[in-house]
Amino acid sequence: MRLAIGRRDSAAVVAAVTVGYLLAYLWATGDLSLRTGVAPGVLVIDDPLGRLFARTGPASFGAIATVDTGIVRLLLSPVNVAIGAIVAGLVGINLGMTYLAVRRPTACGIGAGSGLLASVPALLSGTVCCGPVVLLAIGVQATAVVLTAFVWLLPIGVALLLASLAYVATKIDPGRPIES
Repeated sequence: MRLAIGRRDSAAVVAAVTVGYLLAYLWATGDLSLRTGVAPGVLVIDDPLGRLFARTGPASFGAIATVDTGIVRLLLSPVNVAIGAIVAGLVGINLGMTYLAVRRPTACGIGAGSGLLASVPALLSGTVCCGPVVLLAIGVQATAVVLTAFVWLLPIGVALLLASLAYVATKIDPGRPIES
């Protein structure tokens, strides 16, 4: 992982993917939205510490503040942001290391999409809070079993990201120079 973060090109991949994925995760959970025409400001609830760990779904927590920029609104839930940041960091590191493995032709047998593929269940975990709405929107008849599966998307996504990270790490030879 130090190699992925220590090189400029792979560090840029890690940073761009991490930020982009965190934004996508917060949007999927409903914590980030476009709100034009709203005056910039911050609104904090009366008892933020008491609500900090209040669940609003199986893997989502209540917001303690609303941050409006005039363009976007962030429902600030520190636990959701922390979960999103951990998953986003794993996705970023995965794709940074995948980038290095692909740039090293001697590291054969790895596909460029392995880190991205492992991140899909984690991104879909943003629908844990609103799984029924997503299923209705796409026209799938939801059963209790299907809805229960949404609870497992985040842990499965994190496990797949960690497995992908371990796999990609074995494919990179840090001693060999990167070939153009």
